[in-house]
Amino acid sequence: MAKFSIGIDYGTESARALLLNLDTAEEVASSTMNYPHGVMDERLPDGTVLPQDWALEHPDDYIEVLKKIIPDVIMKSGVNKDDVVGIGIDFTACTMLPIKKDGTPLCDLPEYKSNPHAYVKLWKHHAAQPEANMLNKIASERGEDFLARYGGKISSEWLIPKIWQILNEAPDVYEEADKFIEATDWVILKLTGNERRNSCTAGYKAIWHKRKGYPSKEFFKALDERLENVVDEKLSRDIYPLGTKAGELTEEMANMIGLKPGIAVAVGNVDAHVSLPAVGVASPGKMVMIMGTSICHVVLGDKEVEVPGMCGVVEDGIVPGYYGYEAGQSAVGDIFAWFVDNCVPDGYKKEAEERGISVHQLLTEKASKLKPGESGLLALDWLNGNRSVLVDADLTGLILGLTLRTKPEEIYRALIESTAYGTRMIIDTFNEYGIKIDELYACGGLPEKNPMLMQIYADVTNLEIKVSKSNQTPALGAAMFGAVAAGKENGGFDSIFEAAKVIPKLKDETFKPILENVEIYEKLFQEYKLLHDYFGRGANDVMKRLKNIKEVVSDVREPKTTCI
Repeated sequence: MAKFSIGIDYGTESARALLLNLDTAEEVASSTMNYPHGVMDERLPDGTVLPQDWALEHPDDYIEVLKKIIPDVIMKSGVNKDDVVGIGIDFTACTMLPIKKDGTPLCDLPEYKSNPHAYVKLWKHHAAQPEANMLNKIASERGEDFLARYGGKISSEWLIPKIWQILNEAPDVYEEADKFIEATDWVILKLTGNERRNSCTAGYKAIWHKRKGYPSKEFFKALDERLENVVDEKLSRDIYPLGTKAGELTEEMANMIGLKPGIAVAVGNVDAHVSLPAVGVASPGKMVMIMGTSICHVVLGDKEVEVPGMCGVVEDGIVPGYYGYEAGQSAVGDIFAWFVDNCVPDGYKKEAEERGISVHQLLTEKASKLKPGESGLLALDWLNGNRSVLVDADLTGLILGLTLRTKPEEIYRALIESTAYGTRMIIDTFNEYGIKIDELYACGGLPEKNPMLMQIYADVTNLEIKVSKSNQTPALGAAMFGAVAAGKENGGFDSIFEAAKVIPKLKDETFKPILENVEIYEKLFQEYKLLHDYFGRGANDVMKRLKNIKEVVSDVREPKTTCI
């Protein structure tokens, strides 16, 4: 009798569940639900105004979605719930929250419901940039060796800067919190009753090393005397490898989500990293792009080297036996959505509505008729800062070459091209420092929705791109790890390598570089690189000066919320 595993992919805006047949590798059913509170970047549910660069979520949403999407995939499939043997989850990261010892989020306590620091800080919360800057300065001055493993800079998106921001701005929240935990580990705690912090988020987002552990107490004390014992007091030194079993589904949670108690639950994972085995990649030289609101670039290596601007290199961080490298772009699909929401004239919206297509489809149709370089436009893809290779959340976007004849579709295409150039910068940097990229794989929402975008990426990188057949790749990867947690004796797999040989499927169609486009894009990329270095490496910090002026003016117009 067939056995099944469920993968749950917690994204930025929503969560989705995928039911996987472990005998046939068939994706039997899926279900998606938006988070009831959504992303809170302007106000809390009670109306409390949030300062600039904040991005929060409500942890209750993460449990609420399970009540719908898991019963829904069981109902859609007609599968007997007793045949589900494993559950795996993946999550955005670093997405973290303060909790009490029993797992209660601080925002669920009445006295903290109006305090922004008591909520989940989403991965794209950038308000801890001052703490990140200071951390990097102190670490550099002290000669801390961990900086090199993260491309020379720790990002404001990561765990320690976010914790330090809480300590600086809301010390009562810091004191009240018994622990700070990644959302993926918190959900595992809720599902199993066990705190099992995973090696992926610990390694990539919390400055943990498999052989060396966390940075020293002396380093944390150098940051702030109050942080000296942060690891032992607020985190944990017990880190669990990917592919291991976190525990079993509790009776309480089983009743809540419509499954049987005792199902194997895998240690949590990160949405990007879990996707690599889900496209069948389990060896070096093959970069996987997880393409959605942002892009995460992951690749395996057989050695640990220092690559400037990488988000991290972690031993066994993606699959056992290899060093997993991560880089990324902090906005991609978000940039295109911003343009459609804010910069498209009514005439285009009316035409799209009359034809029964989306504005994105209309712009893509018009933009696909343009030749590379035809618009005379060049853009920098920093509308949400730069994650790699500059690691600077204070950088902003730019469009160069606008004239009175510039059309919306030309800007739309230039923005797409800019994100492809950003990926090219990452690939070139990896190649330069000894991590060779010979093949590109893509998964996520963008490859499915926009073939023109994928062709541009192939032309800009001059690499053929293979695309996952699954449109739920992270959820598929999570289900595969759930099957590994269940083990072969229960109908699952003994290793992620075994699963990666039989589960993933790629589309027959690939995107191959077009020579004449490659030649033009090479010229455009060189111009992009000049702008990238000029505005991004300190020659002209006008973007940061403008941002400072904006903050001052905003403070005058509307006093900044005090988060205490």
